[in-house]
Amino acid sequence: MGREPERALLDRMLAGAADAPLVAYLHGPGGIGKSALLRYAAWQAARTGRRVVHVDGRFLDGDPRRLAEAAAPACAEPGTVLLIDTFEQCRPLEAWLRETFLPRLADHALVVLAGRDAPDAEWTLDPGWAHLFTASAVRPLDAGRSHALLAARGVPAEQRGAFVAFAGGSPLALSLAASVPAATPGAPWEPTGDVLTTLVERLVGDLPSAVHRRALEVVAQAYVTREPLLRAVLGDEDTETVFPWLRQQPYVEVTPEGLHPHDAVRATLAADLRWRDPERYDEVRVRISLAALQAVRAATDDDALLRVAEWMFLFRRRGGPDHLYDYRAHPHIEDTPLRPEDVPGLVRMAEDAEGPASAAAVAHWVVRQPEAFRVHRHAGSSVPVSFMAVLRLDAPRPEDRAADPVIAAVWDLVERDAPLGPGEHLGIRRFAVQSVGHQRPSPLMELISRRTIGEEMRARGRAVTFTVFEDADRWGRYLAEAGMPQLATVDVGGRRQHVFGRDWRRQTVDQWVRHRARSTSTPVTTWPPASATSDTGSRTPRPAFTEGVLEALRTWHTPRAFATSVLLNSPLVPPGSPDPVADLRDAVLTALDAIQTDPAGVKAHEALTATYITASRTHRSAARRLGVPYGTYRRHLALAKERLVEQLLRGSGSSAEG
Repeated sequence: MGREPERALLDRMLAGAADAPLVAYLHGPGGIGKSALLRYAAWQAARTGRRVVHVDGRFLDGDPRRLAEAAAPACAEPGTVLLIDTFEQCRPLEAWLRETFLPRLADHALVVLAGRDAPDAEWTLDPGWAHLFTASAVRPLDAGRSHALLAARGVPAEQRGAFVAFAGGSPLALSLAASVPAATPGAPWEPTGDVLTTLVERLVGDLPSAVHRRALEVVAQAYVTREPLLRAVLGDEDTETVFPWLRQQPYVEVTPEGLHPHDAVRATLAADLRWRDPERYDEVRVRISLAALQAVRAATDDDALLRVAEWMFLFRRRGGPDHLYDYRAHPHIEDTPLRPEDVPGLVRMAEDAEGPASAAAVAHWVVRQPEAFRVHRHAGSSVPVSFMAVLRLDAPRPEDRAADPVIAAVWDLVERDAPLGPGEHLGIRRFAVQSVGHQRPSPLMELISRRTIGEEMRARGRAVTFTVFEDADRWGRYLAEAGMPQLATVDVGGRRQHVFGRDWRRQTVDQWVRHRARSTSTPVTTWPPASATSDTGSRTPRPAFTEGVLEALRTWHTPRAFATSVLLNSPLVPPGSPDPVADLRDAVLTALDAIQTDPAGVKAHEALTATYITASRTHRSAARRLGVPYGTYRRHLALAKERLVEQLLRGSGSSAEG
């Protein structure tokens, strides 16, 4: 199914077309369909009465005598078709094949090679071979052909989308996925462990070491992998070893931006790691997320949006409004600062989208903070098609309150619940307006989101952040999951504008980026309750407390990570402590000892100690140390975390807010 260009090439060769090559080299990653094309060539050759000689490179041991013996009929019988599969296993024979063996073939013999690696450049550099040889990269199937293959396998139409999204155009992945229906009829499909094991073996093959496997785990999660990212996750020595190796893999594409894996390999490796070791899966994502944050902060203004997009790739499967998180480039849209000639168009756009009162607020802010505005226009056009503004405010001004009721409401919230300290300021993404489909997800709204996130990541001294949407029904759930609850609704000229906010003093940007990267994470309450006073940090929200405990365990051997722990603001640390980090670590150890009140508590203590305190390298090694099956170990560990959190809550006087 599909593969029309490759089949057409083979058909021309077998028909003896004047312009057809005598040697074709099909290359691509494992499972992409190379062997199926060889079978097609064999079938077509047999139909025309040609003799077919099929050789598998896995059994040649790189010995030219074995290849010469296996392929001997092609030297004796004219018109023979020689097919050599798995040619990557005998790459040392490539020069010998070209220079010594192939010139001995019988008249009108044809050769088709199939391997994972691209061919030697000497094929085309040699004038004698340049017109007799062709190489064809076998690409993934497109979505239409993927759906057709699944339909031919009898997969119901409503299930095909999940299979296609997972397989990334790999025929092998599609076929294996189709062989395993959903565990429960109507439930979302997920690949089983057997499917993942088979795919890893077939798509990737044997790996030289555990370090190479860890490098692939990074490549599978990151949108693009460059040496600095790999170094941030693996360390200097390992990066020097594996980055050159990654560049040579047939399922990794080398681009100007960095390394991209084949979609099927990416999906398989990520799903396999999540199945094998969920904790490591999250740890890899966290490290990539933190490295991406540093890349955003270090980027130039021109590159910052691209770096944000790479961070957003981690969340491409999260359920924002119509998949808000998007990592794709938008070359047809220009993101520029505000120009004086843009102002009349922006005011009109705001009036058309949100009414005269909103237009008046825009007119105020383009004068007051023109640098806060970003304007989007289609490439080659000067006409704005959308705009946004992220205002920076450090003190309330009467004229701002009078001109913009949203800003008046925001200052009321800050002064009541989260007063700014010396050197602090607030940020508010005040406007998000596009000329068509007001606040509906689109490339324009995605760029607005990207710019907003980048502004938060790069800001210094920002204590609180707000964002404003008129379409709260569409955006509210996504913002809540990102830790920004709705705080107020403001009437602006008869239209309701909804204000969402967070206090970065309750969860820093670094903590948010780390927390957001985890595959399952409970949103942390990031805005103090309305009744809070100036010591709002003395009461820690229950979700934040739980996440703080888990983060303390995960970073136990990185003490500097404790310096930003949300638990430092909890009663676990005495007020005025000269060493709050040491007090916090002591509190965790004390609670860990205290949970040993019954046999289940003893098992919980052993699981937590083996996993985090004495730091086994993987969860499976921790299970081996404890002498229990991996599934049993995971149950013990989940219950152990719950017990530890409850013990710490009791130790802190149950001060975490529910």
